[in-house]
Amino acid sequence: MFFKMAWRNLWRNPRRTTVILIAVVIGLWSLLFLNAFMRGAIEQMVENNISILTGHLKVQKTGYHSDPVIENSITQPDEVKGVLAKVLPKEARYTSRVRLQVVASNARHNAGVTLVGIDPEAEAEMSFIGDAPLQGRYLSADTPHKILAGRALVEKMETQLEYKLVLMGQDTQNEIASRAFRIRGIFDAELESTEKQYVFVLKQAAQDMLRMGPAVSEFSVLLPEGALLPGVAQALKEALPEGYRVYTWRELLPLMDAYLKMFDGFIYLWTVAVFIAMGFGLVNTILMTVYERMHEFGLLKALGMKSGWIIREVLAEAFLILVLGMAAGNGLGVITVEAMSGGLDLSAFAAGAEFAGMSRIIYPRIVLQDMLVANGVVFFLGLGVSLYPALKAARFTPVEAMLQT
Repeated sequence: MFFKMAWRNLWRNPRRTTVILIAVVIGLWSLLFLNAFMRGAIEQMVENNISILTGHLKVQKTGYHSDPVIENSITQPDEVKGVLAKVLPKEARYTSRVRLQVVASNARHNAGVTLVGIDPEAEAEMSFIGDAPLQGRYLSADTPHKILAGRALVEKMETQLEYKLVLMGQDTQNEIASRAFRIRGIFDAELESTEKQYVFVLKQAAQDMLRMGPAVSEFSVLLPEGALLPGVAQALKEALPEGYRVYTWRELLPLMDAYLKMFDGFIYLWTVAVFIAMGFGLVNTILMTVYERMHEFGLLKALGMKSGWIIREVLAEAFLILVLGMAAGNGLGVITVEAMSGGLDLSAFAAGAEFAGMSRIIYPRIVLQDMLVANGVVFFLGLGVSLYPALKAARFTPVEAMLQT
């Protein structure tokens, strides 16, 4: 009975009802879309940082993280390999790398870069270089004197494919080691800074150049979906002998970890801000309706209707408005995000996006938790603020109604 009366009362003034419905729809749609956009941006930032030679976990010699010099290399990599093969989940992947800050130079320019010695096949499944658009060819086991360089670095050095780059760095004997490599491939990355920072050669070539023997700088681990990062990290810490450190990506990327925490707080603040704007409109509309129907409520009181029943009727009207608005808002939000599932191209703002650490293309994604939070806030707080006009209606007496009319 209450919902039937509430439905009829809503459409006694269709224009006013439509206006408040539009407010609820726009409020919820904006919440869902902004949440999806921010969630997509954050996840892209996390994936980019993990794929840029970070991985989910890293094993390094104690002291390497704070002082990444060649003296802090892992001199017994087989020892670490054995532990990784034993402890990691079945579908996990790992690889070892040589990493060192070196100087890249040619006849015209020089620049500081990070030399990364890799196993080409293993690295292709571990980091961005396996999927990066490539001009030229990827490294292979029979190319010991070839190098992969980023497009931004190649343009900065004014060079091209098959031209030489000379790398110079300090070897294990504290002497300057140098070697010339021909550019076999030019890669593109999501961030221009990545293209400028890294050059890739065969791990064996890097070890020979730096006289490292079998030593490596680090092991990077990529876990399968669903694996519990803290649990795996703790198991590795317990299994590895002294002298090694295990880092999670959150420890390696503290700024990104802070972004994630800040994002969760921002979502709640934005949800509350949108609700406040919507809530004032909802209360104002229902309150106007209540005062216009003062004669009706007074008559119902005179006929014996209890105050609680009047409260139920007004709340039923608010309930219907919220349910209709939420259904339309959710539908519009899902349709909008689905329409943009191919990605939002921010290339026009590439400099600003890169400064913020964002990808040039953002893929909005709706997360069930975000949708439940947005709908829960709108629904329960919407009913809460509607209680004030409902109580107002319940306090009208027949005498007040007669005086008003």
